[in-house]
Amino acid sequence: MSASEATGNTIPASLPLRNDLIGEEPYGAPQLDVPVCLNVNENPYPPAPDVVKAITERIAAIASTLNRYPDREHIELRQAFCDYLSRESDAHLAVEQLWGANGSNEIMLQLFQAFGGPGRIALGADPTYSMYPEYARDTFTTWHTAHRNPDFTLDVDALLVAIHDTKPAMVVLTSPNNPTGTALPMDDLRRILEACEQAPVAGANEGVHPIVVVDEAYIEFRDPGLASAAILINQYQNLAVSRTMSKAFAFAGARVGYLAACRGIIDCVRIVRMPYHLSAVTQAAALAAFDHTDEQLARVAHLRDTRERTAQWLATLQYKGQTVKVAPSESNFLLFGGCFDNRGSIFDELLKRGVLIRVVGPDGWLRVCMGTDEEMARFREALAEVLPIVGQL
Repeated sequence: MSASEATGNTIPASLPLRNDLIGEEPYGAPQLDVPVCLNVNENPYPPAPDVVKAITERIAAIASTLNRYPDREHIELRQAFCDYLSRESDAHLAVEQLWGANGSNEIMLQLFQAFGGPGRIALGADPTYSMYPEYARDTFTTWHTAHRNPDFTLDVDALLVAIHDTKPAMVVLTSPNNPTGTALPMDDLRRILEACEQAPVAGANEGVHPIVVVDEAYIEFRDPGLASAAILINQYQNLAVSRTMSKAFAFAGARVGYLAACRGIIDCVRIVRMPYHLSAVTQAAALAAFDHTDEQLARVAHLRDTRERTAQWLATLQYKGQTVKVAPSESNFLLFGGCFDNRGSIFDELLKRGVLIRVVGPDGWLRVCMGTDEEMARFREALAEVLPIVGQL
């Protein structure tokens, strides 16, 4: 099998692919077999042996029932989401206010399916997660953005103008933002929520107002004291908060995401969900992980410290006489550069040295996620070698 066949990029012209998808490439960061993978924002530390044992036992317990469909409402898992949010974010919600899916990607797609569609608009703030336009494309939703400030903080005034002008059905924000790591202050979020309580929606009946979706995929990596948007759910019926177990919870391979919102939003999502979308195996594995929450989150503080040390180190570097910039981050990754006129060459030279990072975000910037201490040492060594070389090109 060729490389193009392996990545699914050989599409015969005779196939009736949707016209708007012709020429498109499947989304995805590179999956390469290299010693140091720092490109997809995973938790680099695997589950502890006792967690692995608990997952195995949970799955073994339900294996004999796999001839039957799973609980399509996954009530036990939704209760686990409630318990976790109460503990982690001091957000006290009911089972009816939680919903699970196969990663936060499916959560976001379900939101676009329920609230987007032909004639509907979704509004974001760029730079932001590159999958949002694809969710919009796949659901025939029009995607618009308002620009962030130069320091990547949210330009709330510009966003409010865009809400007035575009009349979106969804306002999609990310905190911490990907790829910049920027957090969304609660006061800014309140302003947006209150504006959306009054704003009209293009293509909808009178009296219909936008929902605000806050994607908190990386929220556990925030600095202590920063609140989660989930604490506002009982105050604002138009707020939906997307979460995942993939990042801080060290559970990327299990594909478990969840949504916190008022019951009305959850019921809208339930309309578009596929039957039995969350397998019994997935539910069992997730419950086992929640049984060992402390173990799963044990490395979060260390990764936060690693982020801060790495940011300080990056800020000491020079490239072509300019100091490397580092965007302030509340996540497990750093956007750095701001002066890289040939970031592709930096990426390539790092890859030659067995270090994989990500070319993403505004021109001139690169993103690196936090790895183990050994991986970060190799990254620093490689980048220190590479910048002078590329700087001479």
